[in-house]
Amino acid sequence: MHVVATAGHVDHGKSTLVRALTGMEPDRWAEERRRGMTIDLGFAWTTLPSGASVAFVDVPGHERFVPNMLAGIGPVPAAMIVVAADEGWKPQSAEHLAALDALGVRHGLLVVTRSDLAGPGSALADATARIAATSLGTVEAVAVSGHTGAGLDDLRAALDRLTAALPASDTTAPVRLWIDRAFTIRGAGTVVTGTLGAGLLRTGDELELTGAGPLRTGGDLKRGGAGRLRSDDDLRLSGPPRRVRVRGLQSLGAPAGEVAAVARVAVNLRGVDRDSVTRGAALLTPGRFRLTGLVDVRVHGDAVADLPATVTLHTGSAAVPVRVRPLGTDTARLRLGRPLPLRLGDRALLRDPGRHHVAGGVTVLDADPPTLGRRGAAAGRAADLTGMGATADPAGELRRRRLIRREDLLRLGVPADVEPVAGDWLADPAHWDELRRRLADEVARHATDHPLEPGAPLDALRHRLGLPDRALVEALVQPPLRLRDGRVTAGDPGVPAALAGAVRRAFADLTDRPFTAPEAHRLTELGLGTREVGAAVRAGLAVRLDGNVLLPPDTPTLAVRVLAALPQPFTLSEARRALDTTRRVAVPLLELLDRTGVTERLPDDRRRIRPAVGPQ
Repeated sequence: MHVVATAGHVDHGKSTLVRALTGMEPDRWAEERRRGMTIDLGFAWTTLPSGASVAFVDVPGHERFVPNMLAGIGPVPAAMIVVAADEGWKPQSAEHLAALDALGVRHGLLVVTRSDLAGPGSALADATARIAATSLGTVEAVAVSGHTGAGLDDLRAALDRLTAALPASDTTAPVRLWIDRAFTIRGAGTVVTGTLGAGLLRTGDELELTGAGPLRTGGDLKRGGAGRLRSDDDLRLSGPPRRVRVRGLQSLGAPAGEVAAVARVAVNLRGVDRDSVTRGAALLTPGRFRLTGLVDVRVHGDAVADLPATVTLHTGSAAVPVRVRPLGTDTARLRLGRPLPLRLGDRALLRDPGRHHVAGGVTVLDADPPTLGRRGAAAGRAADLTGMGATADPAGELRRRRLIRREDLLRLGVPADVEPVAGDWLADPAHWDELRRRLADEVARHATDHPLEPGAPLDALRHRLGLPDRALVEALVQPPLRLRDGRVTAGDPGVPAALAGAVRRAFADLTDRPFTAPEAHRLTELGLGTREVGAAVRAGLAVRLDGNVLLPPDTPTLAVRVLAALPQPFTLSEARRALDTTRRVAVPLLELLDRTGVTERLPDDRRRIRPAVGPQ
């Protein structure tokens, strides 16, 4: 299927032409048919001589309904520009063409209608020249009469040539279906419609449904009962996208198990209240889009310095107010009135509704731009944007962002076919190398500042390097750095000579009584305070028992040999005498042996060596 939008001034016969081509009535509302003027979007379809299907999005031509027109042409790849032979080029012809140019539409067809009322030559020549100066370039032109049918066969053939020249759609791309209509069908529930520009929809798919801003349906007109217009539905939805499931699909009025882009599609959503969906919302492939309220863009059209501070951004079927902050001669930062699912390379349109003026088009360069807090940051950002294009550049994005999760890069519209450095983290190679150098420096600095610690803690290093995840620190460790017990060291940590000497002296006077511990005052004399004792224990130079009792590291093993030689079971006093020590040492030493399963404490408080242990 192919989708083509109409464009042109009010009363130039757009709806009449669609009706003549399709045999369908594009004006859905009774108010539209009564007034003979399209107010909201209309939809119809037909089969071309080649057998290809084409669906038309018929847009209103009156200046009061330009927002509705923009919602219709936003997602559509081609346009049929309609100009009446008896009236020629008019103000809304110009505004519609400016909108197509701003959105970068490159495929179109000029149709001069009402050729039965006036010769088409003048209108055709004028319109062709105007169109040629836009993104559409030189287009084929056909003169027709919707009332007499003259030229319709030529138009059908021209539509065949137009649609055949359209680029193939990417059915593997993520879905972003901008919703242009939402309604309820009895027995089915909520149905939304839109133009599927890329991707593939299937019944049963799980999607994300975004919120939407106010829905304008035509100035101050009202929609009461069926076919009548009412005032704005002020539905300001906020919060993250909601997960929804596709209950059913229709395309060109027929049920479908799947619909591939490009296509007009109706989606029946399971368990969704009609009042929670309106024009400007979007259905998205989960995890592939980021709702953003801030974008940096390149502006095509009016000079950035001449843009009003507040304009309306039109993209897809959405229209939101934005505040403009000029950055460079053709770049700006837009702060959106509500978040939208925008990605790198998206085209959108800026319109000043007060002047009824299309200010120009914009191309999204960054949907997650950095803050501009310090002096000179805006000028620096403008310089960065000058070298940025609308085509995804994974290497360039990594250089700018340094570190980013794979999913976040995909949400920005950038391919993520890069090998992760840790988990799902991607890194710029130069930045990663610099982090490795900084890690080695931080480990060395920590060793100098804290000589008694067995390496730098991972979390401290993560903080010093400014990293968001300790897994990144672990991934940075490579020889000669080593990771052990949550700390990073430069090779074997080693033991400071002064500490080793102080511990040796502490035990030197006790060699003839190995189960006697140095007194606290002796440890203080030797400079073995709490930090030093802790370092000695971690280094394996000593074992510390409850009560700050410090013993040589092999003491528990020696104690087992002595106690195993006693008649079993034995009392605390018998153990103390055999070990030739005091209760200060004997009690915590036996408790250590109990905890480690070497000894077993019996109900009468005697102990025995467990049979599996025996003499060592």
